[in-house]
Amino acid sequence: MCMCWRTWLRRLLSAVRNIKIPGINGVLYYSPQILEKAGVSVLLSNMGISSTSSSLLISALTTVFMLPCIALAMNLMDITGRRSLLLYTIPILILSLIALVFSSVVNMGSVFNATVSATGVVVYTSIFVMAFGVIPNILCSEIFPTRVHGLCITICSLACWIGNIVVTYSTPLLLTSIGLAGLFGIYVIGCIISWIFIFLKVPETKGMPLEVI
Repeated sequence: MCMCWRTWLRRLLSAVRNIKIPGINGVLYYSPQILEKAGVSVLLSNMGISSTSSSLLISALTTVFMLPCIALAMNLMDITGRRSLLLYTIPILILSLIALVFSSVVNMGSVFNATVSATGVVVYTSIFVMAFGVIPNILCSEIFPTRVHGLCITICSLACWIGNIVVTYSTPLLLTSIGLAGLFGIYVIGCIISWIFIFLKVPETKGMPLEVI
């Protein structure tokens, strides 16, 4: 009985790592508002484009940059391994978020701050989809035994959607209450927690048949 509970606890712990604590949903869903608040309109002001239109345009370009990163992830996943790719990419997420915090706190000129903010959002979203965006779903389908596979996948999906809802609905409130620096600071903490959890708990499944896993 004790071993059974340990097994379930490990499965549940593995499911929790899929919660979106690094904040990707908030950045994706509210990227136009985030970019507008960061002042990226100055980058395209000479073209006569309004602040809202500038934010929407840069947000659309961010989505375009995500597509080749997904293709790259498909090749890297079986070369570097799932766990390794997560451990290598999360520090980049942390640095991009720190850059966003820096541009929100330190005034280095409107153009410089806007450039850093736009670059930070593009790097963050592009790197996220290379690993954190796809690998948790793949790992969830690999690490659970057949007899509890359906239930554990359901738990993973539930954890994912709970995290999605929390991040999505908290982002506009946090933007209003603590601003960009506070919001991205929370996401930095989320990324650090994720890296520590992956380092300690997530197994490497590259090249291993399901029977062995």
